[in-house]
Amino acid sequence: MNQPAELRLEHLPPGQPCGVPRPRLSWWLPENAAVQHAYAVRIVHDGRVSWESGRRADGRSVLVDAGVPAGVPGSEWQVRVWTDLGESGWSAPAPWTVTAPDFGTAQWIEPAEDAVPPPGRRPVYNLHTECTLGAAVVQATAWATAHGVYELFINGVRVGDQELTPGFTAYRSRLQAQRYDVAGHLREGVNTVDILLSDGWFRGRHGFERTADGFGTRVAALLALGATLADGTGATVVTGDGWRSRPSGMTADLMDGQTRGPATAEWAAARPVRGGLYDDRSRLELSVAPPVRRAAELAPVSVRRAGGSQVIDFGRNLNGWVRLTAPPGRITLTHGEFLGPDGRVDTGHLRAFDFATRQPLPAGQVDVVEGGGVFEPRHTTHGFRYVQIDGRAEDVTAVVVHTDLRRTGWFRCGDEDLNALHEAATRSFLANACDLPTDCPQRERSGFTGDWQVYAGAAAFTHDVAGFSDKWLRDLAADQLPDGRVTTIAPKPSGGTAMDGSAGWGDASVIVPWEMWRAYGDLELLRRQFGSMRRWVGFAARTARENRHPDRRGAPAPHEEYLWDTGFHFGEWLEPGETPAPDPGEDHGIVATAYLARSADLLSRIATLLGEDADGYRRIAAGAREAWQREYLAADGSIAVPTQANHVRALAFGLVPSSLRAAVAARLVSLVERAGYRVGTGFLSTGLLLPVLADAGYVDEAYRVLLARGVPSWLGMLDRGATTIWEYWDGVDAGRARGSLNHYGKGAVISFLHTHVAGIRLPDDPGAAEAGYRRFVVQPCPGGGLRWAEAEHHSPYGVIRSAWRVGGGRMWLSVTVPPGTRARIRLPDKEIGDAGPGAHEWRVELPR
Repeated sequence: MNQPAELRLEHLPPGQPCGVPRPRLSWWLPENAAVQHAYAVRIVHDGRVSWESGRRADGRSVLVDAGVPAGVPGSEWQVRVWTDLGESGWSAPAPWTVTAPDFGTAQWIEPAEDAVPPPGRRPVYNLHTECTLGAAVVQATAWATAHGVYELFINGVRVGDQELTPGFTAYRSRLQAQRYDVAGHLREGVNTVDILLSDGWFRGRHGFERTADGFGTRVAALLALGATLADGTGATVVTGDGWRSRPSGMTADLMDGQTRGPATAEWAAARPVRGGLYDDRSRLELSVAPPVRRAAELAPVSVRRAGGSQVIDFGRNLNGWVRLTAPPGRITLTHGEFLGPDGRVDTGHLRAFDFATRQPLPAGQVDVVEGGGVFEPRHTTHGFRYVQIDGRAEDVTAVVVHTDLRRTGWFRCGDEDLNALHEAATRSFLANACDLPTDCPQRERSGFTGDWQVYAGAAAFTHDVAGFSDKWLRDLAADQLPDGRVTTIAPKPSGGTAMDGSAGWGDASVIVPWEMWRAYGDLELLRRQFGSMRRWVGFAARTARENRHPDRRGAPAPHEEYLWDTGFHFGEWLEPGETPAPDPGEDHGIVATAYLARSADLLSRIATLLGEDADGYRRIAAGAREAWQREYLAADGSIAVPTQANHVRALAFGLVPSSLRAAVAARLVSLVERAGYRVGTGFLSTGLLLPVLADAGYVDEAYRVLLARGVPSWLGMLDRGATTIWEYWDGVDAGRARGSLNHYGKGAVISFLHTHVAGIRLPDDPGAAEAGYRRFVVQPCPGGGLRWAEAEHHSPYGVIRSAWRVGGGRMWLSVTVPPGTRARIRLPDKEIGDAGPGAHEWRVELPR
């Protein structure tokens, strides 16, 4: 192929509307090309070139600002390149979908709702109008958004395939709008337009305490439809006066579930609404991430009777809902991850509680159907493997729902248990990628910052999460508190709480952008998030400087200026054998000070990349590192709180001077040995454990932990029936379930499978010419009895492959390097050197 391929606008899949007036462009170079010397871009509109750049001497092919003028008309774009192979042909056309929300004279409308029903029992409202078109439709576009979740219907047919629109954002600052081509839905004559509107995230129950009305107490919708007719005239339909509303017969809550009964209420006038957020159209924007869609359908793997109920097993945990055909009558669907001793769905382990009353809350996830016909509850989602049906139902199918993320990475090896672990972690992540990175798809469904902090790097190996992370980081920054604290969840439905500002959670504001920089090389994301990072590190450093834990006695030592030992912190969280008990007075200085050093260090690197002053952040990083060493590290390498987690963090964050790294690593190995080569880390450091062991020279020990059985271990989860990653290592024990059984954080171990088993690694500190896999390392670490392993990654520049096998004292390694990149190849005890684009093979003798 002599043309560029895989053309993209920003981080969006081809064809998705792009709201950036001057989008950055990316493409893959022609096969077998080594380096790009120049490029040319052209925009095509109605079959004619509307703009062309001409030849530009530039070696970049990822996130290129080609200087396309804002507003240039276009429907397609193409690129050609000059490489070491010569001049290419023009690429195949890709959609040029640059636009902006245009609601014209549309007004926000809300349903006629004199009294707001209790949370969980609120109607799905139907907003309705009609329009008459005097000729056939040539072209028609609709823009829609809502406070709540909406579905758009024209002439009774649902428009589009996106789910849970408009999505979840920091609604006070950002509200996504969707654009639809609706020409095929309209006809000459009378047309009906309906919007089904439910609470969604805007005013539905949310989070651990199932709090409602997080962003407002009323739902509302905004729609603008414009059509061009065959007779040359135009027609518009906008929300405003003349629309009618009524309860649809359904109720819906994202957490509680959806019910369906007959629509019996009379029509009433919908109400135009103004003021406050409704007047702020600067909030309206297109998503920078792919939308939520129905990704797959699963048939039951078994159906059984239990206590008069029908219990259906779909074989694995998922996020989504059940579609079925119901005969006349009433049926109840209870969704869950676990079956109790009686064979019925047990959701007791998913019940949260009210912090004020300490009373347990219902687990929700219950749908109710009255009347016959097809039922598909698209205004709620459930985390489940099993559904218990009380009543009769037919054609029961599970619909898997998540953000439509492009798969970019795969791993396979000679151990099927490790392959199953990789799939369980990937499946668990996708179940928690429902327009934002949640912690679990059932009990809370919140965008916990700590969860994405520990898993974002792993996710970037298997899926394109650049736009997904970009969207979420904008919400994190929008809801960041005035003092710089990062909220524990983002978006944040209400104001700050005492649990905001925790180390390891708030540090997502720095660590996630850094991981996205390493994986995708997006300097603009760093630039946009820089203010948020500064505010967070400033808050943490100021808290360390101005506060001192009350248990400390005597005059403060100079190093205590950088000792962060006050405020609320979750700490390592969920270490094996520990009972989680958040205590705002507990001294978590050994964790928080480590994260202050880490984030300040990363911020100094980011400031350097952006041409900003980095010296202040270097001083904070050095001061926090010294404070950590003086408080917690002894001269012999022993650590004051000798847990696996603290040793892992010390080595991973560079807190230990080079003279003591070997001693600290040896003590970590001793802890691992005493634990029977089982995991002793908690939420924050589990994903770092194996890389730290291997990089310290303890590859065999890393494999022993990876392949361990029993509790706590990854394969122990699989042995107990896990199909996704559990919140607790002993999530199922003695016939009882504990916590969420779909909590992907501990699945960050799959990074080790890509970086060390298969060996595809990114530089730790990539410069502008290295990030995004423009430069990378292939350094596999055979071990654990594996005879072979392979991984493939579709990087921003092209396909990377690493595959190895061992036998007879030899190792064979095959590597594919994409055009425009270079790889450093390292084998056990042997430095091979650099490899340019193309396919390469090596055979070496293994060390004895």
